[in-house]
Amino acid sequence: MSSDFEGYEQDFAVLTAEITSKIGRVPKLSPDEKKQMVANVEKQLEEAKELLEQMDLEVREIPSQSRGMYTSRMRSYKQEMGKLETDFKRSRIAYSDEVRNELLGDDGNSSENQLIKLREERAHLLDNTERLERSSRRLEAGYQIAVETEQIGQEMLENLSHDREKIQRARERLRETDANLGKSSRILTGMLRSPLS
Repeated sequence: MSSDFEGYEQDFAVLTAEITSKIGRVPKLSPDEKKQMVANVEKQLEEAKELLEQMDLEVREIPSQSRGMYTSRMRSYKQEMGKLETDFKRSRIAYSDEVRNELLGDDGNSSENQLIKLREERAHLLDNTERLERSSRRLEAGYQIAVETEQIGQEMLENLSHDREKIQRARERLRETDANLGKSSRILTGMLRSPLS
């Protein structure tokens, strides 16, 4: 079951990387290219959502004692998906502003050009910031997985310790039973050998 999850996980990582790259390229494209790119990103975002749904279903099928680490990873992926959608909305707003200026007959004066440059620079800064945040979330998720794995290992060690104690007590009872049987056997043997009165 976890192998299916990890397969979806790899597909999700590849897809979100492609989406992030395309969102960052939107401000640099020509109007026709931007329109095509926006449509392409919308389609890929839907595919990413479907992958998340499949991963969520896989997590529900995982035994409860092993589900914790996968739940943490799902939480991180859903946050990443939300950030991608926010970035995409921002890029679409910038794209819509440029289209509007073209429809209104923007004369390309210096102030408008400066505004476009500022928007592009802002988009780049936002993209870099989001990448750093996603890296931080991945590190945090990795740390959480390590902590949960350690907890599971500790629980397993405790269970093994309890089982060992049970086995030791069972052996002691078995030795006591053997000793009692030995005593009973010797008593019976002595009674059989004694002369009848």
